[in-house]
Amino acid sequence: MKIVIINGQNHKGSTYHIARMLAEKIGGEITEFFLPRDFGEFCVGCTKCFSESEKKCPHFSSLEPLTKAMDASDVIILASPVYVYHSTGAMKAFLDHYGYRWMVHSPEGSMFRKQGVCISTAAGAGMSSTNKDMADSMFFWGIARIYKYGAAVAATDWNSVNEKKKKAIDKATSAMARKISRRAGKIKPSFKTRAMFFFMHLAQRNGFNERDARYWKEKGWTESVRPWK
Repeated sequence: MKIVIINGQNHKGSTYHIARMLAEKIGGEITEFFLPRDFGEFCVGCTKCFSESEKKCPHFSSLEPLTKAMDASDVIILASPVYVYHSTGAMKAFLDHYGYRWMVHSPEGSMFRKQGVCISTAAGAGMSSTNKDMADSMFFWGIARIYKYGAAVAATDWNSVNEKKKKAIDKATSAMARKISRRAGKIKPSFKTRAMFFFMHLAQRNGFNERDARYWKEKGWTESVRPWK
């Protein structure tokens, strides 16, 4: 399998180690990116990606390596430590650039055949809201199966995490890796994802955004074609 990890920070802390641990347990080719080192631009709100083409985005070229890696992957892992009960600003800025790929606009068809994981850590709390920041985008991209894992590590670096906690993390990531591996190659979107796609398919028949309507019609999605078949 091909796995891509998007790390929401540059340093290799607890979140990084857990994401890497999971990826290695799943097995396969692993590609990693670090934010903001590999991409650190803020969306400027020009709306070119919605009205014309994502290629008109002023940051298209610098974002393209990450986009291509995600599209080529079987599993996408988004990993962010908790910053004030949410994902890092770098992760949020990255996700902002993919608003045009939400199901209401022009989703990438391969996403409906992928698995995604959201991983977050904190010394104390905030993992749920941080994972939701990332999972919202994964869901609206159309990712077929989404897993979440948050760990309260009671430490500010991986070396300071106690062995009992590390054993619990090891056990949890092993269980998740087995589940992801079992579903590899035969993944289908959840009912919630298929239901959302159905409503978007009805909306795109009326074409309230010319670019989006054209995209859906070219894909055959306004009729009987589905991206997961």
